[in-house]
Amino acid sequence: MGKIAFTIIGILIVLAILVFAVIGCPTTKYNSMVSMDEEVKAAWAQVENQYQRRYDLIPNLVETVKGYAEHEQETFQAVTEARAKVGGVINLPPEAVNDPAMIAQFQQAQASLTSALQRLMVVVEQYPDLKANQNFLDLQAQLEGTENRVSVERRRYNETVKKYNVLVRQFPNNIWASIFNFDQAELFEMEEAAATAPKVEF
Repeated sequence: MGKIAFTIIGILIVLAILVFAVIGCPTTKYNSMVSMDEEVKAAWAQVENQYQRRYDLIPNLVETVKGYAEHEQETFQAVTEARAKVGGVINLPPEAVNDPAMIAQFQQAQASLTSALQRLMVVVEQYPDLKANQNFLDLQAQLEGTENRVSVERRRYNETVKKYNVLVRQFPNNIWASIFNFDQAELFEMEEAAATAPKVEF
């Protein structure tokens, strides 16, 4: 009877180990992927927050420049149109981080606006009185700070995405990622020319 009891206990221990391996391992992997997925989405939200801040600064900046450079309508129009395009994609849903098309559209709109802002700053160079205007100087400082924060948050987002993508691509994680629908997240890749913040120092 003792041997039978010992055998049953042994079988139960083996079964418990198998149950843990089958249920516990996927649960741990799933929880890790959920955690990293949330980190990616939080990092993306910070990127959007900084771009929103830039978006909100632009009307005041343009109006201030207009007061000194009324004849630069083509430049103002370019900034306004680029800002309008950004307005259509400024707040993407959290799942956008897994959608290459949505991220590409966001990047393209932001790159166009960056380019338009760079042209606006070239115009400013031609108006010394504008460069001495306190309201413009305040806006310039805010824009410069925002561009720096955009760069920092974009880098943090990409670092988080890389960690998450490694997690969901490694074996055997890739099996569980496929089962639980954890797709790779998209990196934020700016074109080289657009990746440079608008020059706002004078």
